[in-house]
Parts: sequence; C-alpha cells; structure tokens
Amino acid sequence: MAVKSLAELEAIKNKVMNEVNLRTEREDGTRIVVGMATCGIAAGARPVMAAFVEEVAKRQLNNVIVQQTGCIGICRLEPIVEVYAPGKEKVTYVKMTPDKAARIVAEHIVNGQVVNEFTIGASEK
Repeated sequence: MAVKSLAELEAIKNKVMNEVNLRTEREDGTRIVVGMATCGIAAGARPVMAAFVEEVAKRQLNNVIVQQTGCIGICRLEPIVEVYAPGKEKVTYVKMTPDKAARIVAEHIVNGQVVNEFTIGASEK
C-alpha cells in the first residue's frame, strides 16, 4: 500500500496511535513511561516498550497510556520504567524485561499492587 498524501499518512498515524493507546494529551489515566534514550535502548528498552503496549492493548486498558521518554538518568539500572497513577506516588521500575512488564501490568496496573521486587528501592538495597 503506497501512501499518496500527507493527509493519508496523518490518518494512518492517528489510527495506529489510537489502537495502541500512545496518546499524550490525557491526564486522567495511568501513564507508563519507558526510558528510550541510547542507554535504555542498548539495555533492551524496545522489547520492554513493546511488551507494555501489547499487554495494555490485549487487556483493553483504555485508561492507560504507554509513552516513551529520553534518559531517566540512572543508566546502570536500564531499562527503566516509571508508572504514574492519579493520586499516587510515581513508581520507578528498573532492569526491566518483557516478562517483568507483563507482570507489572497484571499486578500493578490492573490490581493496584506495586511489584516491589522490581522497584528502584529494592534494587538499591
């Protein structure tokens, strides 16, 4: 399929963005932010980001946004993911993997239970 205009390309982009729920304008839901600077990508952030997007889509979590950001600042703990839930403190997960991402969606995002063993606090002990 060849894209024939900028308007057509914009329509495709909007459709995909809505399907995977990567919108950034919302403030009413939970945000999952994946560090995707060079250090995060080198440590495996791309498959982690994909796992979060897949889990959120599979569970049809319309109030959850998956976003990427640049360097979070602790390169030795990459891939790093931050979870922002309305009315709660930010939770920082470190040394993430796709399997850990699936567990965080199931336990933290869906059931509200922080997976403490994957947090920066547990890692620094």
